[in-house]
Amino acid sequence: MAAEAVFRRSPSASTPWKSPSSTYKRSKTNHLLHFTIRASSHSIDDKNKAYKQLGLFSLKKKIEDVILRAEMLAPTALELEEARRIKQEEMIRDYDLWNDPVKSSEILVKLADSVKVVDALKDLKYKAEEAKLIAQLAETDAVNYSLFEQAYDASLAISDLLDKYEVSRLLRGAYEMEGACVIIKANSEGNKSEVWAEQLLSMYMKWAKKQGYRGRVVEKDLSTNGGIKSATIEFEFEYAYGFLSGETGVHRMIRSQNDSVHNEVSSVGINVVPLFLGTTPDLQISDDDLILSSVLSLGGKQSRTGYTVCVQHIPTSLTFQSSGERSYFANQIKALNRLKAKLLVVANEQGVSDVSSINTAAMVDMWQKETRRYMFHPSKLVRDVKTGLELPDLNSVLDGNIEALIVAHINTRQSNFTT
Repeated sequence: MAAEAVFRRSPSASTPWKSPSSTYKRSKTNHLLHFTIRASSHSIDDKNKAYKQLGLFSLKKKIEDVILRAEMLAPTALELEEARRIKQEEMIRDYDLWNDPVKSSEILVKLADSVKVVDALKDLKYKAEEAKLIAQLAETDAVNYSLFEQAYDASLAISDLLDKYEVSRLLRGAYEMEGACVIIKANSEGNKSEVWAEQLLSMYMKWAKKQGYRGRVVEKDLSTNGGIKSATIEFEFEYAYGFLSGETGVHRMIRSQNDSVHNEVSSVGINVVPLFLGTTPDLQISDDDLILSSVLSLGGKQSRTGYTVCVQHIPTSLTFQSSGERSYFANQIKALNRLKAKLLVVANEQGVSDVSSINTAAMVDMWQKETRRYMFHPSKLVRDVKTGLELPDLNSVLDGNIEALIVAHINTRQSNFTT
């Protein structure tokens, strides 16, 4: 009947006569066509259903893996961190805080860190239980896909917390929980180093964005021929210094010219110092040990009109500057804070408790420490000098994918610390 309805036309004198066999053939053809469309429609529906089931299976597997990881790690980690917190509290009770303010400050900072980690692990445990409950509800509610998506979102938050905790276990060195101030300076080799400096600035900014963090370019000295002479980025998130401290040193761009044995090399110095997010350590420096100088900058498209203040520490010859603030005094404070942060790092590396005890002969200039080589031609690869790691995809690294290099540096520091 359906086929006949398709071919029925209103009576008309102009309608030609059709034989029954012709009508049958066209009816049969239309019926087959209708069946094919219906079958095709069912086939697409079945495929969509199969794809959804496959996606659901994958989603369930990911949720289960994260929950299992949390259930295995969280209780033990929580027990360990609570024991550490109790130990810190006992130290405070037993220690005379007034006799040694520096040591007291160190103990209080460690206690605050322990409390923060314990709270994060408790939150992690709660989120894991929540994700597990949502997943179970989704199973009982005729496989509710939206509930599974909700459980998956919760599992992503859990996975992020687990990753941060595992990183925090590695980054327990001095000041590694702090933010980071990354200072980029082109060598005086010409414009190509300045262009290379701008590429490195872009690399670090892209890395931060990919990690879900924000970096602020607080200073940028533009070159007249393109590129930058220098730039300063401030990363105001926890563990930024722990992540990026390994970047300190010289980063070389190497490119061979027309199959020549001589390579074209452009060098940029990277200096990373802690950016204190909370209380800045109380480090007193005698005014007699400091040289302050300033230059009036006229400003431009990327900078404010104001003073560039430079602070030099005479005993160590360390020099830092600031130009991103609106006043002379604000730039002086920021430059001094950067200098203090660097002095604290050097003192910690040398194992001395006082800045006046720093052995200047043992200090290594930033320009004498090669960190990484970026080969542009003939082969495109990145070779990390400090860790020996090689990555074949130069463009990916310059696009901000430097996690492997960062982790390699963290692992190297850990192995040096334990040996």
